[in-house]
Formats: sequence, structure tokens, C-alpha cells
Amino acid sequence: MTTTPAPGPGLARALEHLRAGEWQAAHELVQKDESTLSSWLHGIVHLQEGDLKNAQGWYTRAARPFPAGDAAGKAAIEAELAAAAQALGAR
Repeated sequence: MTTTPAPGPGLARALEHLRAGEWQAAHELVQKDESTLSSWLHGIVHLQEGDLKNAQGWYTRAARPFPAGDAAGKAAIEAELAAAAQALGAR
């Protein structure tokens, strides 16, 4: 049986960077974590960056549905950030 690593403490900081639109700084943190939640945040990084093909790959790794419609749009990204914050237990 394969287990998924638990999310590391850097993910809360990565989320803060994403909320501030600092996807480069968030990218540095999510690359160091192998959890499913990190893969999701990595997908959000690439949404903010505008690299939708790369984002789709990370959403697949995270077993998350890719945001429908204009995936790179601000509203879709904000919804993803809110859901990720809830998953992290952040506000």
C-alpha cells in the first residue's frame, strides 16, 4: 500500500505567497513537498503564472478537478485559494 506524504509546514507559507500573487516564491516551497496538497498548490502556482498545461498536470497529480472555464481567471484562482486554505486549516 502506497501512502501519500503528509503536507509539510511550508505549505501554509506557500499559500500566503499565492494569496499575495507571489507565485515564484510559492513555487520554491511547493517543489520541496511531495504531498497531494502540495501538488494542488503547485497547480495553483501555474494557474497564476498562466501556464495552464503545466497546471493541468499538477491538478492530475493532486487528483483534483481542473477549474472549468477561464482557468487562469482571477475568480477561479481565488476560489481555488479559498478551498486550499480550508484544506490547510488556514483562514
